[in-house]
Amino acid sequence: MHRGRRGARRRVERARLMSVLQIPAMANAHSHAFHRALRGRTQQGTGSFWTWREQMYDLAARLTPDLYFELARAVYAEMVAGGIGAVGEFHYVHHQADGTPYDDPNEMGRALLAAADEVGIRIRLLDTCYLTAGIGQPPAGVQRRFSDGHAEAWAERVAAFDDPRVGAAIHSVRAVPREQMGTVAALGGPVHVHLSEQPAENEACVAAYGVTPTRVLAEEGVLGPRTTLVHATHLTDADVRLIGDSGAQVCLCPTTERDLADGLGHGGDLRAAGTRICLGSDSHAVVDLFEEMRGVEMHDRLRTGVRGHWSAAALLETATVNGHASLGLQESGVVMIDPASPRTAGTGGDVHAAVFAATAADVTDVVIDGRTVFDGDHARVGRELEAAIEKVWA
Repeated sequence: MHRGRRGARRRVERARLMSVLQIPAMANAHSHAFHRALRGRTQQGTGSFWTWREQMYDLAARLTPDLYFELARAVYAEMVAGGIGAVGEFHYVHHQADGTPYDDPNEMGRALLAAADEVGIRIRLLDTCYLTAGIGQPPAGVQRRFSDGHAEAWAERVAAFDDPRVGAAIHSVRAVPREQMGTVAALGGPVHVHLSEQPAENEACVAAYGVTPTRVLAEEGVLGPRTTLVHATHLTDADVRLIGDSGAQVCLCPTTERDLADGLGHGGDLRAAGTRICLGSDSHAVVDLFEEMRGVEMHDRLRTGVRGHWSAAALLETATVNGHASLGLQESGVVMIDPASPRTAGTGGDVHAAVFAATAADVTDVVIDGRTVFDGDHARVGRELEAAIEKVWA
């Protein structure tokens, strides 16, 4: 898969000579790699986020380090094939099925790091503190796999990684007691948090603490320039202003937010308040950051009845510059796109074509850190995904 720096330079030069459309490699700031095995299964029938979650828990109970390595390797290959050069993996399946730690308590996380290494994608492993089933509720069932019991125990486990690629995440205000959030944020580096994805989360938080989840994070010192808030779908106007003033980023995941019936994002309002927006594919109902970019604009159109909130250049920035900044990573990669595919033909072959016409299927080559990590063989990626997902459900 990796053909060396000389081959990478040849591909870049060939792209220039052929006038192939090029963009910087993108950053997927929010991923749960194992969710990819749910695609095509959770879209059947009716339900809500909460019924979807039960299916996700069933999948989480099946994972072993070996299965997770193979699945994540295939998922990261799908990302690379779509022009993604960096991923923020929001990782919370830490322990064995009954909650007992593995001999190496970070074995599952190391499997994810190894999968990224093999594929050639850059990774920020956002090791997630997940302690409670809800505010004041102990973990039950498969949630025992997620919990270290206390934030101090979580911090001790994370310190044992001794790997600069590891960052921190607070799963949500319902999964980490507010008085323990500061321990997670103190790790240093990027801190990511699910925020206000569902109205029920807001209602439980107000009932327990008397304020919104955004206000809880602010009062506990979690909001700030190192922080990325994922989803931030159900915000008050005061929340929007508070986030903008804090310097925190917001990661929107439009395809997941649609798939789970979460609601429409506040991209335009947050940007107007001074917040930088980045993107994630989250549950991987779709792994296509071109679609996520378009989704930011389309959601604002649906909310407001007005077109043209985001330029192509501004949307590309969400997927590249802002995504890397959210993960504390430098940009280092180039993506080549077929300018004459059935989707891009006749569109002009510029940044507007990339953002408003191209899809992951139009990526022909990807170079990361001077190495070619994808050579256009989308069919091979599909075969690897099929094999890995079949093993999970066997």
